[in-house]
Amino acid sequence: MTATAPPPKDLRDFYENPAVPVASGSARSLRQARMLAEALGPATGPAGPSTVLDIGCGDGTAAATAAPLLAGHRLVGVDWSQDALRRARTRLPYAVRGELTGGGLPFGTGSADAVLFSEVIEHLVDPDAALDELRRVLRKGGHLMLSTPNLAAWYNRGLLLAGVQPVFSEVSLRAIHGRPGREVVGHLRLYTARALGEFVAASGFEVVRLRGAPFHGVPRPLRALDRLACARAPLASILLLHARRT
Repeated sequence: MTATAPPPKDLRDFYENPAVPVASGSARSLRQARMLAEALGPATGPAGPSTVLDIGCGDGTAAATAAPLLAGHRLVGVDWSQDALRRARTRLPYAVRGELTGGGLPFGTGSADAVLFSEVIEHLVDPDAALDELRRVLRKGGHLMLSTPNLAAWYNRGLLLAGVQPVFSEVSLRAIHGRPGREVVGHLRLYTARALGEFVAASGFEVVRLRGAPFHGVPRPLRALDRLACARAPLASILLLHARRT
């Protein structure tokens, strides 16, 4: 089945469209939040409360899911889409406009203790510049929690062997062509576990660990298998990477 959408003038126009999904599954959000909470420790600990930036917060769903696990820490949502920010402000105490390109993020150098970067990197034209900017706003030793779809997910391996376009990949911003799914979500880049780890390490971070998470769009009969695949990150639907700024 082919899903169609009004042709966008450019990427900014595409992401300001309220019909474009700006949130991903809660299973990924919870796993990522637990990883961050474990890395930061309690806000009442010796280090005190941390400043966490959710870059590309979308409608704020992921940050709101993480908030109970990050109680006492300062959580700030950041997005370039005004439509997404309007929705995020109904869920978060702080949500500000910011970009990874142009003038950069509206935060000082080394001002953040952690960055959530959930389902963003696959949408970027220039991921190198984006990680440079994230590294700038993070203090030395600060945490980067990045999640992105896995090009080499277990089912994508089978689809490629059958000559089918992998899930998560897109050849158009107007319609789905040659792959399962119904939503055009604007993915420009996809990573395997190995490629993601090498890329983040080359950008000035030390990779701490890599885990897997399930994908909410997997058909119900296959969801148990998708959860099992999370035991091996290179096969999982979603990659969850924890790195520290060097």
